[in-house]
Amino acid sequence: MDGALDALHKEFAGLRTGRASASLLEPITVEAYGARMPITQVGTINVPEPRLITVQVWDRTMVKAVEKAIRESGLGLNPMTEGQTIRVPIPELNQERRQELAKVAAKYSEQARVAVRNVRRDGMDMLKKKEKAGEISQDEHKGLADKVQAMTDAHIKKIDEALAAKDKEITQV
Repeated sequence: MDGALDALHKEFAGLRTGRASASLLEPITVEAYGARMPITQVGTINVPEPRLITVQVWDRTMVKAVEKAIRESGLGLNPMTEGQTIRVPIPELNQERRQELAKVAAKYSEQARVAVRNVRRDGMDMLKKKEKAGEISQDEHKGLADKVQAMTDAHIKKIDEALAAKDKEITQV
């Protein structure tokens, strides 16, 4: 559950509000060599100016795939190719762009919630198997199930708090 929360914080770090950041492109995966791989494994990400990100692609044949991955990432970015370098200008944050970023943040937090719920489900299944096998009593099962539920609720609350903080940061003019 902590892993889901950490992943959410990393994804939120990539949602910069109007300023270029190398972490903005890190969650993007590229279809390369027959597999999906992180963009950081096909090129170098630099931030030469506050409103510009460049990606120096190592393999010339991957330039189109990297450009396509950035364009289809849902971040609202429009990359431009110059040889093996892809320039990604960061658009000025207008109200429409802020709402778009808020939607992306909501999507990331929902993915984290689903991950936490999956961990909860796995924990509950393990408890049921142990009870059936006679390793724990029914009372122990109930007590442990309550603990798992309490942990789930606490992590979902942390995710919601992180989303509220990020929304406030995004919508702040």
